[in-house]
Amino acid sequence: MAKSGERGTTPVRRSPGGPARGNTASPTKGGPAKGGPARGKSAGAKSKAGSKGKAAQKSSSRASAARSGKASRSATHRAKRQAGNIGGDQVEGRQAVRELLLAGKREVREVFLVAGQDPAPILNDIIDLADEAKIPIRQVSRSRFETMSRTEAPQGVVALAAPLRPVPLEELAQLPAAAAKPFIVVVDSVVDPHNLGALMRSAEAAGVTGFVFSRHRSPRISPTVAKVAAGAVEHLPIAQANGIAGALRDLAKLGVWNIGLDAAAEASVWSMNLADEPLALVLGSEEKGLSRLVRESCDLLVNIPISGVTPSLNVSAAGAIACFEVKRQREKL
Repeated sequence: MAKSGERGTTPVRRSPGGPARGNTASPTKGGPAKGGPARGKSAGAKSKAGSKGKAAQKSSSRASAARSGKASRSATHRAKRQAGNIGGDQVEGRQAVRELLLAGKREVREVFLVAGQDPAPILNDIIDLADEAKIPIRQVSRSRFETMSRTEAPQGVVALAAPLRPVPLEELAQLPAAAAKPFIVVVDSVVDPHNLGALMRSAEAAGVTGFVFSRHRSPRISPTVAKVAAGAVEHLPIAQANGIAGALRDLAKLGVWNIGLDAAAEASVWSMNLADEPLALVLGSEEKGLSRLVRESCDLLVNIPISGVTPSLNVSAAGAIACFEVKRQREKL
């Protein structure tokens, strides 16, 4: 592992039984008992009633099974639909909505504007782009708009769109030959939507070619994430992983070097010598950093040297610094 300040050092990849007794009826000795026929009729009625009861019970069981099967199929269909949906169906904020319309990568159903807003060039852009694409534009009262919006400052603009769809992890690691080498950002349990959105914005600006987050330990692309990302979600291919450690192992098999940001690392981000390689920059959660399994799945751990008293950086700030350092090093090559 490269020490802080050293350059040109590249890490080596680590690399059941018979019938129950007493249940069989025995014939009565001496012929039929007095009053037998009446008792026989009663028994027959009971038998017929019992048959009806069994039939009703069987029918009820079948109906219950049918309902259960339908519910199971519905749950499976819902799970599949959710697995292919990472959010992004409501976009708020002027820049985010403008980028949504400019990108043109997914269907936009409607654009809502608060009536009576002051004119602004970006609002004109949104209206023109929506008109060009024949997307309905609806002006609504401020009170109705406030019931629709889900962010703190939607800036008078909300768009409803088809949800974002994840791409396979392999697609992020295997770019066309003419494209830049893969530069992926992987987040391990980053749960704050503001941090996630800010990180995606910085990553896209630094030339990151793909983004990976956990299916279970990161937020979906909520309106807050999309707004803070200011349109970056429209341009960043995103993959979901069941587990980040497993995703890193898969990336390694595809030739990607995994570099983890860790405050306790010995090497600094300035000394890494992998910028010209396919790489994944791995960032941990806001409170705990990289988990043990994720840390062990990295090929190299680096820190960002800090001179002040504050012991660490916000994950979105640290990610931005590291992303632009990779960009800087690649531009020197």
